[in-house]
Amino acid sequence: MTALSNRTVRIIGVPLDLGASRRGTDVGPSALRIAGLGNALRRMGYDVALEEDIPAPAMETRRSEDKHARYKPQILDVCTRLANRVREVVDAGEFPLVLGGDHSIAMGTVAGTAAHYREQDQSIGLIWFDAHGDMNVPGVSPSGNIHGMPLAHLLGKGDDDLKNILGFSPKIKPENVALIGIRAIDAGERKIIRDSGIHAFTMREIDEHGMATVARRALEVVNDGTAGFHVSFDVDGCDPTVIPGSGTLVPGGVSFREAHLLMEYCADNGRLLSMEIVELNPFLDERNISAKRALELILSAMGKSIL
Repeated sequence: MTALSNRTVRIIGVPLDLGASRRGTDVGPSALRIAGLGNALRRMGYDVALEEDIPAPAMETRRSEDKHARYKPQILDVCTRLANRVREVVDAGEFPLVLGGDHSIAMGTVAGTAAHYREQDQSIGLIWFDAHGDMNVPGVSPSGNIHGMPLAHLLGKGDDDLKNILGFSPKIKPENVALIGIRAIDAGERKIIRDSGIHAFTMREIDEHGMATVARRALEVVNDGTAGFHVSFDVDGCDPTVIPGSGTLVPGGVSFREAHLLMEYCADNGRLLSMEIVELNPFLDERNISAKRALELILSAMGKSIL
């Protein structure tokens, strides 16, 4: 167990897939629940509160009015409600574990955690595990899909409404952001990342130095002058052979053991404040194997160890 062991875990499902091109991430929370997430945490000794959901509309019931930021009003609404709920959970001393949904939900999760600590004149760090940079902005994004934009908005770039959820921006300082596992970056996005001031650990860094070194350096980044850190875990950061159930697969990713090691380091550090797991698409999966493996990675972040 870790320093989290005395905190109630609040699992929040966010069945949203409006931010992506491929349908199906709205069923991600159900896949993790069917895999047994809540009971697995209880077996570890955690008190797990009654699970809840932030309702999200289906794509078929809405129109996308803005080709540069598709379904922005609906995504903004879901993220604002999520942000308020996460802030309430952290205010109550509980640990928010958010199940997505596409990665646009991170604008809500991180906003909620950051808002709690902002009221105490503190900031938070952010580990962003992903195959992609997620730092596009409207007008630069080739697709207009908001799941490729959340990190940019958390850093105070892009659309005024999306970056000002809960009334403040930026949510995090760039020097406290560690982007890990990237290997597929859009042309316009590359300059945004380079100019942002964040710490990006590409697959080349992981190949050259190993995940242990990258994890240690990332934890230094996210803990430097902060109250602790949030983990935003996109399953496509892992290699497709590990987690095939995602609509944004990129070959050459993080191995299962490397991902476990990163999560184990996060648990050992003792300063994990909140976590989300996103982009799990059961319709593209094989016998729910991706959800089962994602579940094991969550448990590692929550302190499960081999011995």
